Amino acid sequence: MPRRGLYLQGKTRWLLVGLALVFSLMLLTYLLECAPAPEGNGSLPGIAGEMYSKEYYQALLQEQEEHYKSRATSLKRQIAQLKQELQEMSEKLRSAHDKKLANGAGHQGTKEQPPNDLLEFLHSQIDKAEVVVGAKLPSEYAVVPFESFDSMKVYQLEMGLTRHPEEKPIRKDRRDELVEVVEAGLEVINNPDEDDEEPENRGGDKVLFTETDFVEGYYRTERDKGSHYELFYKKPESGSYRHITLFRPFGPLMKVKVETQDVSRTIINIIVPLSGRTEAFAQFIQNYKDVCIRQDKRTYLTVVYFGEDGLSEVQKILKTIESDQNSHNYTLIPLKEEFSRGRGLEVGARAWDKDDVLLFFCDVDIYFTPGFLETCRINSETGKRVFYPVVFSLYNPAIVYANLDAPPSVDQQLVHKKDSGFWRDFGFGMTCQYKSDFLSIGGFDLEVRGWGGEDVHLYRKYLHGDLIVVRTPVPGLFHLWHEKHCVDELTPEQYRMCIQSKAMNEASHPHLGMLVFRDEIEAHLHKQAFRTNNEPEA
Repeated sequence: MPRRGLYLQGKTRWLLVGLALVFSLMLLTYLLECAPAPEGNGSLPGIAGEMYSKEYYQALLQEQEEHYKSRATSLKRQIAQLKQELQEMSEKLRSAHDKKLANGAGHQGTKEQPPNDLLEFLHSQIDKAEVVVGAKLPSEYAVVPFESFDSMKVYQLEMGLTRHPEEKPIRKDRRDELVEVVEAGLEVINNPDEDDEEPENRGGDKVLFTETDFVEGYYRTERDKGSHYELFYKKPESGSYRHITLFRPFGPLMKVKVETQDVSRTIINIIVPLSGRTEAFAQFIQNYKDVCIRQDKRTYLTVVYFGEDGLSEVQKILKTIESDQNSHNYTLIPLKEEFSRGRGLEVGARAWDKDDVLLFFCDVDIYFTPGFLETCRINSETGKRVFYPVVFSLYNPAIVYANLDAPPSVDQQLVHKKDSGFWRDFGFGMTCQYKSDFLSIGGFDLEVRGWGGEDVHLYRKYLHGDLIVVRTPVPGLFHLWHEKHCVDELTPEQYRMCIQSKAMNEASHPHLGMLVFRDEIEAHLHKQAFRTNNEPEA
């Protein structure tokens, strides 16, 4: 019996050491392969590529070198900390195992049970992570956002100097990880346990899923717990999604739950608060007709309009839904009040007098796709989850496309590139949640007036509650550029937020830099042209 205990003890120790070495190797591989990928759209507005001087490239290289050194130092520190945690856990397991052996020495007739401390530890990682139930968090910055992916690309928030808003998983470790996760999800669906098997598959022909049935997924990693994966599969002819939750607690993947989500009859009530902006509203309605009426056919539109100026024009635009599409699934609620986004959304949400409904709080400058509406449905669940997608905000097309005679159409501007836009990770205004959850949490803070602030208050309420907040960038949700006006009536905090949003919306850092130094660059180009014209011919 002692020999058996030593064997198990040694096996546990080597397992922990192996995990530490594999994790360290992955981090070192990341350091070696963190090379910036070239991006095709390298030109800047109205200025030729030859404008870059040697000093510019030297400064850029120096900036990247400093970034890599800082990143390397941070990773080394994390590696050291993880090694220390593994060592401490190994000592705890060894101590617990020795204690078990000592207590069981006098019971030779009892069947020996293998130590399960490691398995209990791995399961405890699931309990500590925000996988099954929500965690109460101190602020909006404490939440760990997901990154989303489909069969072709990854959509990520953290870009730095080397990553892009949308990119293919070029690095082999990242690509292999996502392929493994998708295949693990298929294994769970196609070879279910008795508790997970769908009733319609029992005793009959099984419905087998393949890689082509994978729709989308989300993942995030909490450094001290593990990696959390949410996967969605769907057959083309079906209205139901298979939702698989997996968790890797710094070890093998562990199945958390398997469920079917039938969203084929889930209605989305899209609520838009509005005051003026009739041209933007006409553009919004055109997108609404194309996506919601012609394709999705499971939505309702509620427009809450403040004031009387422009109200008749909004009524005419809404009438086109009836005349063009023969649809009456909309409501216009006029309010003779000063504009308040929170007040408008609150009134629109409470106006729905039927059964519980999925709400999508939207703005007139938002462009969405049919895929986003499905994403909204599968990530919202009554009493369990609310969905806070990260919008991709487009820059000023007059700056982005200054080298063209005219900006391209809106459809052609909808691309995820560094020079075309950014993930609006500081905005919490677009959200999908059920009316019952919205009312249970207490709705908006109606003391907030004017621009900004009300969405953050609502977001914090959910973070302090028990519901899971799903926060991830989504490829089918865009914020169209429009000129911002920060009025004097705003509070200092609102005015600061408005100015910050205005600066972020104009253009990328390189584009803004080229505008700031335009005079200097043009003077340089003028001198170069003068020298070239005055050089003696050979």
